[in-house]
Amino acid sequence: MRSHIVAGIAAVFFGFSGQALSKVTTAEAERLGEDLTPVGAERAGNRSGSIPEWTGGLATPPEEWRKGQVEIDPFPEDEALFVITSKNLDLYRDKLSDGHIAMLEKYGPDFFMPVYQTRRTAAFPEHVYDKFRENALTAQLLDNGNGVRDTIMTSPFPVPKDGLEVIWNHILRYRGEEISLRSASATPQKDGSYNPVVNDYDYFFAYSQKGAELAEIDNKIFYLKTDTIAPSSLAGTITLVHETLDQVRSPRLAWRYDSGSRRLRRSPNLAYETDLPNSSSLRSVDQKDMYNGAPNQYDWELKGKRELFVPYNAYKLHGTEVEADDVIRPGHINQELTRYELHRVWVVEAKRRTGISHIYDRRVFYVDEDSWQILASEGYDADGKLWRVSEAHNISYYSEPVFWTTMEMTYDLKAERYYVDGLDDGFPAYDFDPGFRGSEFTASAARRAARR
Repeated sequence: MRSHIVAGIAAVFFGFSGQALSKVTTAEAERLGEDLTPVGAERAGNRSGSIPEWTGGLATPPEEWRKGQVEIDPFPEDEALFVITSKNLDLYRDKLSDGHIAMLEKYGPDFFMPVYQTRRTAAFPEHVYDKFRENALTAQLLDNGNGVRDTIMTSPFPVPKDGLEVIWNHILRYRGEEISLRSASATPQKDGSYNPVVNDYDYFFAYSQKGAELAEIDNKIFYLKTDTIAPSSLAGTITLVHETLDQVRSPRLAWRYDSGSRRLRRSPNLAYETDLPNSSSLRSVDQKDMYNGAPNQYDWELKGKRELFVPYNAYKLHGTEVEADDVIRPGHINQELTRYELHRVWVVEAKRRTGISHIYDRRVFYVDEDSWQILASEGYDADGKLWRVSEAHNISYYSEPVFWTTMEMTYDLKAERYYVDGLDDGFPAYDFDPGFRGSEFTASAARRAARR
């Protein structure tokens, strides 16, 4: 495999907090693989035992699984320990995010959270674990947090000191070297009716290539090409993204080919609060992959860690037998297919900087300690009211140990509608070794592909 790319119109943004904390001490780095896991999580379980010790994650796929198949549920016998509803949420309030409390209160009996045994499945290849320790000793923030130096392959700050470093860990987390997948998104009406948009996504993660050096990747994290397959009115639309590491030095590069005009044009506004294409204005560009883009519009604060019920091990949503009609319901997805577990998360708060225009005045992110994946987030409007709630439902993939989203959604509490992305709908398994070359992700290559 070669380079690594973040799903969707991705994201290279990071926290902005005026001060740039840098590399840790040797003593701190030596904790990795000891009382801390190789990625920086607490190895031990919690006092009650409801969060177990991390013992290596799901590094080996189930025996029944074969390469090329969609991932199967490694825990088919698991049953929900209990279900959180609007009627009993006070019993669990201290383990719920404000966003989940709002969803339970707004949608009553239709929105519930089945809670399962906690399984710390996040795992990565050994060569990635090695890079965590190397990065810890060398990585430093640049340009007020808009870039990172002396880091490669994966999250740069496994022992983070502030919110900026945690967000960078999400942005640069390892998701493989390359990936090709087909997925559908939808923006259901209030009655649950919807028209899916089907896209092919090709990612090439320059930053995560085995043997890559920071000086050789031309300030790029990843390259992404999106080709719209359906509906027919959008078919043939191509989006090309070059996601940069230091977006002050070089902002994100994006192009869009419209099949109607048959022209490839630069898309300089594909960032920040701009509406995500085909989202019916229910999600901003910088919410793709839960958060992405330059960090310079917010001040970032690390609020600490919490034990929360969060989406995890979402193999039911990912399964081949699940179609879009099984997932989509009015107001929110079918909660019968969800799985929540108790995990420790880093809590990061982002406050809009004075003089900056953005639809979200404040945002809160809940970042998994075992993978650096944002699992849930909240967006607040200018009046300080909770406006949108986002979730990332994740699994451990089997072709190589990678913990990543299989489905994301953003719930708009005002519009009472939502955007969902990652509907598999019988599509083939994700291909983590498609054999891409960097030359396939140039503007001229995208133009040639569009005209075929």
